[in-house]
Amino acid sequence: MTRTGFVHQALCYASDEEFLSGTVDFVRDGLTAGDAVLAVVGRDNITLLRDTLGRAARDVDFVDALDWYHFPSRTLGRYNDYCTERDEGGTRRVRVIGEPVWTGRTAVETREWMRYESLINVAFADSGHWVVCPYDVRTLPGDVLAAAASTHPEVTVAPDGPAPGGRYTAPADFYAQCDELARTSPGVSEPSASARSVPFARGESVAVRFAVAEYARRCQVAEDRARDMVAAVHEAVVNAVRFGGGRGVLRLWCDADWIVCEVADAGDGRPAGPALDTGYPGHIPPEPGAASGHGLWVVRQLSDLVTECFGPEGAVLRIHFRR
Repeated sequence: MTRTGFVHQALCYASDEEFLSGTVDFVRDGLTAGDAVLAVVGRDNITLLRDTLGRAARDVDFVDALDWYHFPSRTLGRYNDYCTERDEGGTRRVRVIGEPVWTGRTAVETREWMRYESLINVAFADSGHWVVCPYDVRTLPGDVLAAAASTHPEVTVAPDGPAPGGRYTAPADFYAQCDELARTSPGVSEPSASARSVPFARGESVAVRFAVAEYARRCQVAEDRARDMVAAVHEAVVNAVRFGGGRGVLRLWCDADWIVCEVADAGDGRPAGPALDTGYPGHIPPEPGAASGHGLWVVRQLSDLVTECFGPEGAVLRIHFRR
């Protein structure tokens, strides 16, 4: 199997045999070609691959999907780091078998994982890497399977297996669809009457940092995670001051599952700064030497889930942390 350019495929399987038929030759051909091979799949599928590959399995990096697919932005960051470390300056192909974890997700989380699958096409568009994403049609709901067809340029289906509905959608269009769903659906945690509000303006980021640190202590957040909260909110506030009219409001609330830090600015009539120039604010890793565009990427890497609404009237960024 020789391909050039970036390849992103969905593998829809309904049995162990179908999973192996879509992955084993992919791995063996990659090892023969000198590619780096990473398999991020469930434990049962790791066992299947190891047993079938035999000695060749020693040259494959195996990771339990539950240890990798925690939150979309951080997962994309981990793939980016893995590929950067192994592609030898763009001269070596990386092959990935990546099976996202869909069970136990809220509707909002599921939507963001669908968005993530689409963003893979943007993040690695200029690479020569090859990603195969297995989808178990025996267990996954119809909306997830339909999204697989919308987010993968190529879909592989077993001869007798069901074909997922939908068709490939350009990432910009799929991103817009996700945003529209976000505008009409409740979030994972909505503010309560007890939400704390902290107004801020230019030069007042220190007060914001203190407010977040104090709230994290009240919520008994571990010290290292509290530092992530403070740093993420600081980056969001700096962006709000710089591109959102110089002032805004931080709101803090929590429920049994989430702590939410919402940064809303007043807007200044502009779309919302250079982070939106790509159309995927903070989702795509910025070039290390870029003068701007790092802030929202840092926010997403430090937090567990970020939802946003940008517009000339202002921007609202909700930064979520699992309790």
